[in-house]
Parts: sequence; C-alpha cells; structure tokens
Amino acid sequence: MGEKVEIVWLEVFREVARQGSFTAAAESLRYTQSAVSRQIAALESDTGSALFDRVPRGVLLTDEGRCLLEHAEAVLGRLDTARRDLTALRDVDAGRLRIGAFATAEAELVPRAMATFHERHPNVALSLAEGLTSGLISQLHQGELDVGLLSVPPGRSLGTGGLELTHLLDDPILVALPREHRLARRRTLRLAELSAEPWIAGWRNPEDTLLGTGLPRGFEPQVHFVVPEWTAKLGLVAAGLGVTLVPGLAAGTARADILIKRLHPDDTRARAVYAATPARTSQPPAVRRFLGILTDAVAALHAGLARRVPGSSTRVPGSSTRIRDS
Repeated sequence: MGEKVEIVWLEVFREVARQGSFTAAAESLRYTQSAVSRQIAALESDTGSALFDRVPRGVLLTDEGRCLLEHAEAVLGRLDTARRDLTALRDVDAGRLRIGAFATAEAELVPRAMATFHERHPNVALSLAEGLTSGLISQLHQGELDVGLLSVPPGRSLGTGGLELTHLLDDPILVALPREHRLARRRTLRLAELSAEPWIAGWRNPEDTLLGTGLPRGFEPQVHFVVPEWTAKLGLVAAGLGVTLVPGLAAGTARADILIKRLHPDDTRARAVYAATPARTSQPPAVRRFLGILTDAVAALHAGLARRVPGSSTRVPGSSTRIRDS
C-alpha cells in the first residue's frame, strides 16, 4: 500500500461495503455517485488491489476487499475513539489535572477550589502535591504539575522563567493569641506590644518562616518554642504558652479556642500568592476552568476572613492578573 491513502477513501470504502452499492453509499454520504466511484478507484490504484466485483445489482467485496475492510474498520474505529477523547478533553470531561500548593494554601483555598472543580467535572482525575514554592516551580518546569500555587514573600522574586503567573491575592499576616490574652479585646495590634511575648515558630532560624518574611526588619521576636507542625503551634497558643503568626489563607480553619488578630499595616507585609502554569500558546481547558474556579474561591475566602477577623484586609485583584515571566 502506498503512503497517500486518505481517511475519506477508507470511510467511502467502508460505506460502499456496508451498502453493497455505489449509488446507495453516495446517498448515505451525500456525495455524487461519480465522487464515490473516483475515490474507490483512487483507493484501488493506491493499494494495487481490486476491492469490489461489479455485479448487476451493485458490488461485492473481493478477497482483497475483505482483507482491507478489517484494517479500515480498525483504523476508523481508532480515529473515532480519538475524536471522542479529544472532545472530552475540550469539554473537560476526561483527562487529569495535577495541582501543587504550599501548605497554607491547602488549608482552605485549594480544597474548596478542587471540590468545586470535581463537582463540575467529575470525570477529570485530580491530584494534589504539597511543597515549598521553589520545589513547585521545579515540578512545573519538569512537567510534573499542571498548576502550582506559589507564595512570594515581600521583597523577594521568583525564578519563574517559562511560567505564566496569575496573581490571586496578597495574603495578610495575622497573629494568634490565647483567648485570655491581655490584648484579647483589641482589634488591631502593634508589634511593640508583643515584643516581650513568648513566640512560637516553625524553625529555630526564622529567616525563611513567616517570622522572617512577614515582619519588618529590626523586630526580633523571643522564640520560646519551635514546632514545624501547624496544629502544634496553635495548640501551644490555645494553652497560653505563646503567640504565633497566621497567614490569612489559614485563618478560616484556625481552632475556635484561640483569637486571630490583625497587625497594624506598618508592622507587617502581605505575601503575594500566584497560580503558575507552564507558558503555552494556549492553556489546556481543564487548567483554564480551574484558574477561574480558584479566582472565585479567593473572593469567597476573603469574605470569610473578614467575618473571622474584623477589619482584616486580603487584597484580591478586581480580575486576576496574568503575567508571562520569560
């Protein structure tokens, strides 16, 4: 067989074989009879085989025709399957979506967005990986993630060449206090009022923690307890053993027996949160849908934070800002 067999020839050949007539196949396909005859002749010429015996009332498959029909059915069947699969991907009714996020984004924002996505597109397989921003960037570059939520501390920059960034929000840094704390009735606190407090941190060296990136230079908290686990930090706060910082993204899930307070704007700096995707000419439909759902989830989260922490401010863009960082 030559290399120029066209799919339409095989489709016409299959229909002629089914109908047993050029005329009936032409009517079924809405072609002229001469067009059907030309395409069968072209296929016979390319294969070097007589595919039909012409009989008074139509045509019959030859042995060569029966052999080719098996292959034509297989090829056209695979093509139909491919078309259905491509349609499912376009309609977000199949495929997968691999999401990565830093820990506090997984407290409420990402699960809420994933739940909405799954409800709307139940046939798309979802997966979630947790990691630091630097590791998520690497996974995006290596093609291991489709979407990554990244946090950018104030004054820092990211090595995000080859990624497209969607700015989701500027996440405020809040402070958690025991319920019986002397400042429990205050809505906004100054760091100077907390300078003598025992602080709880995730690491002994606070440089890359919220204590190091969310507070201004010159403020040196007295770290009494170092516990990486988030629930342990808040457990110590609830027991009255110290105070700790809480990202706005996680404030909605904080336990009820502690107080979450906002800090004065002069005393803390918000961190930018982005959704990152590999830079492409066009984003996959599932990614586009998830980014839209993420944006809606951010707005809902902002409303919840305002209820939990009156006077807090999570800056949400009026519409997500997309940046291609090359």
